[in-house]
Amino acid sequence: MAKSATSTPAELKELKTLVGAMRVEPGEKVKLKQYPTAFTGTTLTKETAIRIMDEGIEQVSRLQDVLYADDKHSLLIVLQAMDTAGKDGAIKHVMSGLNPQGVKVTSFKRPSDNELDHDFLWRHYQALPARGEIGIFNRSHYENVLVSKVHPEIVASEKLPGIDTSRPLPESFWKERYHVINDFERILVRSGTIVLKFFLHLSKEEQKRRLLSRIDDQEKNWKFSAADVHEREYWEAYQHAYEDAITATSTNHAPWYIIPADDKWWSRLALTTVLHKTVEDLDLRYPTVSKEQLAILAEARTRLVNE
Repeated sequence: MAKSATSTPAELKELKTLVGAMRVEPGEKVKLKQYPTAFTGTTLTKETAIRIMDEGIEQVSRLQDVLYADDKHSLLIVLQAMDTAGKDGAIKHVMSGLNPQGVKVTSFKRPSDNELDHDFLWRHYQALPARGEIGIFNRSHYENVLVSKVHPEIVASEKLPGIDTSRPLPESFWKERYHVINDFERILVRSGTIVLKFFLHLSKEEQKRRLLSRIDDQEKNWKFSAADVHEREYWEAYQHAYEDAITATSTNHAPWYIIPADDKWWSRLALTTVLHKTVEDLDLRYPTVSKEQLAILAEARTRLVNE
């Protein structure tokens, strides 16, 4: 991240250490209770974080232009979280400095009948970013091993052959889905797509506070959904589903980051930092121009000057 005159080495060192600890290494057995849901640092303050995030967004904006011109890579950002964890806000703030023409945000809702008549990855293929673009999945293909695992009756609507939905689905069913997802992401990476996956890790207490705020604040009433309270009853089941999915699918080519989400300013800074470093590490360059192209440019310039 670019260092401004007001970003101290201590602040940047702490940021690097904290963000590095959020990456889930391949093979790591994830237990979410071992991961913080709130900011745990000491040097950084909210004001400092906002300033550093602004610096990072500015740099990502510059790199986005090179990503588009290079036309060899795309970037897919996967955002997963419990309700009220701040996915929408993260998209709004972190992507605020980017050219909207190069950003594609897709929010996946309950699949349609047409989507259910295809394999569970089909609709996600349709939404992938093209080369030079940044794609954001607000919820994603992981819903098929998260909400479907908590509510296995959803699998019945997929009408899969050989699956008896009148009985509990065996663990082998979910392991096969993890395997398919890993293959899917491996294909994307080999085709030039950088895959970054973020789980915004919210505490149950903070979710309760945010839900109450949506009820008590009239300006936030429109955000409230009774379904969020209903799904809260399955909190532990969702935590286990996330643990299993992240453990099985955090790879070197498509890593997961578990981002503390109780403090919105911190989750947004952490996400910006990972995004900036990832694109910067690609070491992208604007395309070089051949001698023939330079000659064409010179001729065009001469014609324009002489008009």
